Amino acid sequence: MLQHIDIRHFAIVDKLALTFQPGMTVLTGETGAGKSILLDALGLALGDRAEAGTIRTNAGRAEVSAEFDIDQLPAVQAWLAEHELDDDGQCLIRRTVSREGRSKGYINGRPVPMHMLRELGEQLVDIHGQHAHQSLLRRDIQRQALDAYAASHDAKHATLLTDTAGQFQRWQRLREELALLQASREQRDDRLELLHYQVEELHALELAADELAALEAEHARLANLNQLREGGERILAGLSGEQAGSLLDGLDHLSAELEQLQATDPALGNASEALQGAAIQAREAAAELRDYLDGLSLDPERLQTVDERLALIHDLARKHHLRPAELPALLVELETELDTLQNASVQLDEVAAELGQAEADYRATAAKLSASRRHAAKKLGRAVSDNLQQLGMPHGIFEIRLEALDEFSANGMERAEFCVTTNPGQPLQPMAKVASGGELARISLAIQVITAGSGTIPTLIFDEVDVGIGGGIAEVVGRLLRNLSDQRQVLCVTHQPQVASLAHQHLQVSKQADKQSTTTDVAPIQDQARVEEIARMLGGLEITEQTRSHAREMIERGQQALS
Repeated sequence: MLQHIDIRHFAIVDKLALTFQPGMTVLTGETGAGKSILLDALGLALGDRAEAGTIRTNAGRAEVSAEFDIDQLPAVQAWLAEHELDDDGQCLIRRTVSREGRSKGYINGRPVPMHMLRELGEQLVDIHGQHAHQSLLRRDIQRQALDAYAASHDAKHATLLTDTAGQFQRWQRLREELALLQASREQRDDRLELLHYQVEELHALELAADELAALEAEHARLANLNQLREGGERILAGLSGEQAGSLLDGLDHLSAELEQLQATDPALGNASEALQGAAIQAREAAAELRDYLDGLSLDPERLQTVDERLALIHDLARKHHLRPAELPALLVELETELDTLQNASVQLDEVAAELGQAEADYRATAAKLSASRRHAAKKLGRAVSDNLQQLGMPHGIFEIRLEALDEFSANGMERAEFCVTTNPGQPLQPMAKVASGGELARISLAIQVITAGSGTIPTLIFDEVDVGIGGGIAEVVGRLLRNLSDQRQVLCVTHQPQVASLAHQHLQVSKQADKQSTTTDVAPIQDQARVEEIARMLGGLEITEQTRSHAREMIERGQQALS
């Protein structure tokens, strides 16, 4: 349940901290006092979009924190643990919005993206707005309400919803895949012809894995043969030429002289060995160089052959718009595509068979979902009808019709339609055709109370859902909400004194204004302050002792209902 909310610089709220009680809490106040601001602030904390005017005038940013008790909510605890956001059983959500448009969200002090605030919020709070009866006219919302009710009474229904959606997606994917295979048959034949030619051309090239590097090295050697020979002979002459002063002669002379010095001082032994080693390595280098030069021979025909081979490789690479080294990989890729297309006929048959099985699976699961919906529709219809009769419609009957769809859908094979009649002898009609706004509001409330009470969300918020209702019917509404608060925490924004008198906790919303600013405040009220507020809600230009007495009586009667 919602335990505490702290609001700073939000809309016309400067600073506000509230602690909530279990059971039913009402928020009341004069029109324009800002009763819905508290709900807007909570919505912001739970990931709603930040609208213009979110930040109080002259403030740099708005901040809202909401703390929830999750001791009895294992699913929420598991969600926090899964996302590594758990903190010794705490659940503290915070949202800040700066005037520059920057928005940040936090769960237990750790920054999170907005979608995670929304995911968590959907498990903690369910808001029923004052225009909910308008959304309940939409058939997709009606189906969702029926499914939520059914799933809350039978866990198998939720599984059927998931399975039906998954099997529909599989059926749809296979249908699209089959259509693509069938439509591309002619294009496939053209592509096959081109692939055959390209693969044969690459096979004819017979490019070995390391051939390109070897050819480029050989070409560099053959093309620069004269330069290699002249340079090699010049170096060899310097190493071991017959003329005096060659490097080898110099090394031999110096090595002999150092050996004589070593006889005088053995400390020169390492230097002598190193110099002798240098002479040996120089002789080995000269021998290697001599062998290399002996093997060099001018072969114009071989150079031409290598030139032609490299040209063929580069031409084919340019043709395919890649580097020569990528040709072997291209061959593998084209052969894979060729195999795929050659097997396309077999694949088409396989996909057609898979599609048939997917359709059968979908129909079987969707049929089970339909049966589950029909069962839930009857139960929900009876429950809402009972509520309608309590809400001043003694002949009210509510029924959910399930109409078969012409095509498959992710939500099953039928659409739901809420139908109602409020007068004897009047046929059931879709809710959208109910003319009276007051009747529509009561019908919507009857549905909301049943569907909300069937869920698992711990905190239910009703924002002026009793609009258009008064008198004894308003008291029935209050009792329905009060009964709902036995299992859930209920927060209700109301104009009805009959509803307010039944609350466990009463919060009064007020607005103060001066020349510089306007501020909304919310405070819990009890005893005489609550009597005054209920008296104000009862109406009249002036609050009389008779009005106060009536208010006091309503509160006492409401408290008796609580006991």
